[in-house]
Order: sequence, then C-alpha cells, then structure tokens
Amino acid sequence: MAVTGLVPRVQGLFRQVGAVDIDKSDVKRYQDFVNENVFDLLLAAAVTARSDGRDVVRPTDLPLTTGMQENIQRFREVDGGLNLRPLLADLITVPTLDVALDEETESRLPELVGGLSVALARTFRVVEPELKNPDTEAWDRAREIFHILV
Repeated sequence: MAVTGLVPRVQGLFRQVGAVDIDKSDVKRYQDFVNENVFDLLLAAAVTARSDGRDVVRPTDLPLTTGMQENIQRFREVDGGLNLRPLLADLITVPTLDVALDEETESRLPELVGGLSVALARTFRVVEPELKNPDTEAWDRAREIFHILV
C-alpha cells in the first residue's frame, strides 16, 4: 500500500534519529518491517489478554520493553515537526486475531510504529556506524535482530 507523503516524512525521521538516509526503494522494505513487527507484538499481546481471561487487547498487554518505550517517546518528540502519525495509521495492516483491540490500543498503534521506526533507524547506525544508506544486507541484518528481540 502506498501512502501519499510517507516517503519524505519517514526519510526525515530516519535522518533525525539515526542519521540514515533511506530512499523510495526502501519503502516496501520499511512497510514490510513495520507490519511484521506490529503483527508479532499484537500476537504476544493477544496471548496476554487471553491468559487474563479477556478477548480484548488493552495497551498494557503489549510487550513493550523500556527501550521500546524510550523509542516511542523519542518518536513523540520528533513527530511534532514531521506529522507522521496520520500516515503511519494508514500504513498499518492490523492482523486478524482471535481477540479484538480496544479503542485505546488501536489508537496507540501509530506511535508503536513510530517507536519501531526510531528503533530501526538507531539499529542501522549501531550495527554499522558509517552507514549512510541501508542496502539489502543492512535491512536483512536489522530484520533478523528484531526477529530475535520482538
């Protein structure tokens, strides 16, 4: 799904938080990355909700580490100038789960994606400090790191 205006704003976010330049060719990888990780986080949240006897996921069910919470906060700080939240809301593909998301959880998804985006940009920089524009190998390494951690 192409979201109008997404590319320049995501580019701005990656430059601000990771000093990394992504280009139009990275957008599909970015969208896949975001949706894969949102799926994994919501799947874990669904397990928590069900184990608590609920069929609705609440924000507290999301398995957010301290680091992820810091990345979400950093996203909030830089988003004021970028106004990415509405675009990220359109980017998210909410998976079909055997539980529902409550309104508050659903409304927090754009910030969750923003936090994942900040974490991704920072990961590129940590894994390869001199990286300017991530190539396929850099994307693959970052995806593998997130697969291990999320």
